[in-house]
Amino acid sequence: MRSTDRSHRTTWREALRPVRMERVAIVAPARSAAGVLALVGEAGAVELSTAPDAPLEAVSESAVVRDDVAALAGWMPAAQVAELSARLAPHGGAVVPISRPRGVEAPSLLRSGGLRGSMSSLVATYGIVPYRDVDPTPLAAAAYVVMFGMMFGDAGHGLLLLGAGAGLRHGRPERLARYRRAWPFVVGAGLTSVCFGLLYGEFFGPTGVVPVFWLEPLAQPGRLLLAALGMGALLLGAAHLLGVVNRWREGGWPVALYSPAGIAGAAVFAGSGLVLAGWYAGLDVLTVTGGLVAAAGLALAFAGFLAEAGGGAGATAQAAMRLFDVVVRLGANLVSFARLAAFGLTHAAIGALVWTGAATLWPARPAAAALIFIVGNALALTIEGLVVAVQALRLEYYELFSRLFQAEGRPFRPWHLPPTSREARSCPSGSDEACTP
Repeated sequence: MRSTDRSHRTTWREALRPVRMERVAIVAPARSAAGVLALVGEAGAVELSTAPDAPLEAVSESAVVRDDVAALAGWMPAAQVAELSARLAPHGGAVVPISRPRGVEAPSLLRSGGLRGSMSSLVATYGIVPYRDVDPTPLAAAAYVVMFGMMFGDAGHGLLLLGAGAGLRHGRPERLARYRRAWPFVVGAGLTSVCFGLLYGEFFGPTGVVPVFWLEPLAQPGRLLLAALGMGALLLGAAHLLGVVNRWREGGWPVALYSPAGIAGAAVFAGSGLVLAGWYAGLDVLTVTGGLVAAAGLALAFAGFLAEAGGGAGATAQAAMRLFDVVVRLGANLVSFARLAAFGLTHAAIGALVWTGAATLWPARPAAAALIFIVGNALALTIEGLVVAVQALRLEYYELFSRLFQAEGRPFRPWHLPPTSREARSCPSGSDEACTP
């Protein structure tokens, strides 16, 4: 019962948002309400107004009793309503869906089963996804491993990460078993590192084991920088689109239209991109079109800021300053993705240094050369890998998630029957005999 939706087949629309919640009332005859509530607590699937670890007696006393019928309102995953209702029916209890109160947002619960459940920590660490917002877990995980691979492009190091991920998946080594849920990120990072390593021609450095399929980072840093900025523009564009969807779900068309994390901000971003593309390609029409789109976005954002500030000279100055901040932040966010190239160059430089040192020593001192090669790659794998992992996380949180989320939801906290109440409770039928779960 504690699994949220493993047996519930979700559509693609449902998969893009937190687990669907239902407002329900737990109803039971007053004489057997305590026993029915005990079953609810054992299931651990309903959030009540009491504390998640409140004793059974306190929960029973909070029930509303009318005409010998006790009822408690709460939230629970929609996929579990039928199952819990069937469990309570033999004891006179029922789970009744009721209307949602206005102005009250449902609690958020991300899917915890399977591969997606292992990746949800990436989003949960940042904050609680509002119930109405898009759950970006799959997209965020994909963006993370791609950014990691671009900064850590080495096919040899990627293969080692794949081996480490496979070990974590099977609980090996045992002292690292507590990190088992991180295996999808390690495997994904390994795969993207192998892919970019092949593109860069890197296999434990520029050893020549694999050919260069795209570019050599140290020989073509400018091209790598442009690719990093292009990757950043693509990810920021996706974040802006998801931000528009979230603003629409949160407040309808006014919020979606005027918010800098909605259509207004997306228009400024898209228009700026069109201006740059038109300038690079020498297409005046594209440049003018981009300028108009960006100007429209700035006008919408300014109107939203002005309305929020309340109007007047002071509000106009405040709106102008906030609009300037939007433009500066947009440029800073894009430039921040230059670190994809910077750390890619750093990783390639470390690999080249280690390989050059080992190759130089090999004719005279092969043992020392082998030691330098092994130790150098071990340091590159651990230290550089840790730095790259943090940098990819930083880009994810500050540049992408800041556009997706403008508010924080509240977590789903189901009530669980405390152990003492579970041991001491009576049967739902009201008899004095001990009940077995």
